[in-house]
Amino acid sequence: MKSDIAASITATILEKLEAGTKPWVQPWRGTPISRPLRHCGSAYRGINTVMLWIAAQAADYSSPYWMTYRQAEVLKGQVRKGEKASYAVLYKTIPARDTREGDGSLASEGEDSRTRRLLRSFAVFNADQIDGLPARYFPRANDIVAIPEIHRPQLEAFFERVPALVRHNGTQAYYNHTRDEIVLPPVERFSSYDGYFATRGHETAHWSGHKNRLNRQFGTRFGDQAYAFEELVADIASAILGASLGLPEAQLDNHAAYVAHWVKVLKSDKNAILTAASKADEAVDYIVGFGQAAATRMVEHDRPLLVAA
Repeated sequence: MKSDIAASITATILEKLEAGTKPWVQPWRGTPISRPLRHCGSAYRGINTVMLWIAAQAADYSSPYWMTYRQAEVLKGQVRKGEKASYAVLYKTIPARDTREGDGSLASEGEDSRTRRLLRSFAVFNADQIDGLPARYFPRANDIVAIPEIHRPQLEAFFERVPALVRHNGTQAYYNHTRDEIVLPPVERFSSYDGYFATRGHETAHWSGHKNRLNRQFGTRFGDQAYAFEELVADIASAILGASLGLPEAQLDNHAAYVAHWVKVLKSDKNAILTAASKADEAVDYIVGFGQAAATRMVEHDRPLLVAA
């Protein structure tokens, strides 16, 4: 990865967006719906989720598991000769006294001068690139996209535990910031339960940003920077939440218009996508905190209702 890690990541995301593709939306058919997972089974977070999805799609990997060369060795696995590494990043805030010249730390605008943001990359390999790993690293492919009937009650229970005011009415889905309520068309108007729950997840991501919850700045009108950034956060959050719940990504009717504004935001700040992905993870953690009691693993279908974060 290039020495300017943030710029390299932003360039990759911009390339996808300018080609008309949201890189956090995955063509799930034929592969298990999942967040990228570490060798231990915990989920990668923040921008790593998006970047490893991009890498998996580009190379057609079906396993959600990623690990370092050394981690593969510990598991008695061997990265095949000639395999190319992908990159994950470590991104966190650290005390300024712990930074070193050339360590990849970033100046944080508006942040306490006693802290710095550390950004470093490290090489990882997908389980599909490694011989000798245990079978659990290769989940069975699942061609069924529709939610099995037995999963509906659990998804309903998950969202019912989230204390958001939801009103079913009309033909549009949106979060009303002023009234602090989610408005959705009646369930029967959706072509599938997948679509209903994916859309509800997207609007719930917006709901999490209210000033009395995670306190994100929503913006005042479509197209301004804060509005575009909030939509970027919610879109990534809904993709991560969907992957955790076994749902496809909700598709926005005005997809092209949103993409144009996201491109503008990313071009104006190379760190914007890292911040957006981090905020998206915060939103997912907040939502999952309410719904965790409803989460169970669907072993018989290799389809987790919730993957541990």
